[in-house]
Amino acid sequence: MNQNLPRHPAQSASDSTSSDAAAPTRWAESRLRRHADYQRVYAVARKQFSSSMAWFASPRIPSDAAPARVGLTVGKVLGKAHERNRIKRRLRAAIQAHRSLLPAGLDLVLHPRRTALSTPFAQISEEVTAIFTAAASAALHHPDRLVKKPSAVPEPTRVRRGPKSQIPRPAPQARAVAVSASAPDSNGAAR
Repeated sequence: MNQNLPRHPAQSASDSTSSDAAAPTRWAESRLRRHADYQRVYAVARKQFSSSMAWFASPRIPSDAAPARVGLTVGKVLGKAHERNRIKRRLRAAIQAHRSLLPAGLDLVLHPRRTALSTPFAQISEEVTAIFTAAASAALHHPDRLVKKPSAVPEPTRVRRGPKSQIPRPAPQARAVAVSASAPDSNGAAR
């Protein structure tokens, strides 16, 4: 086991060596976590392809100095749980080795194909490097290549959470009840 790596995530950054200072952030801080973030990337980004995976890249709006974030989507169609976990472990290792190639403020989602399971790790690492380089180049020099055409981008929708009773509903309209003057009341007498 490498002596320079912290044994527990709670160890402070000051315990690491100076070579670790070159790494932008920990993996947990530089990955997409929320479903809404994935959906935003899918809605805005154009799908790109490489030999063993598809990828989507989208600049974050507003573009802040936060590190680039990477997300993995490995669906059940790629195999059983142990196969999907192996694909994710291999991709995470390649991403961690090359994530410094990505510019700040970029969100990237990778969709591996089943061939990523049998592809040698060196080839996966080269492919991740090529994807990161292409995404960084496009984000810096040709941002229009990353996003869909403006007419294809849907308007953002607000997601409502919580029970249905919290959703504001319009007030019910009052029904007009006409009471005639000659109608008998409850006692049977005319008004």
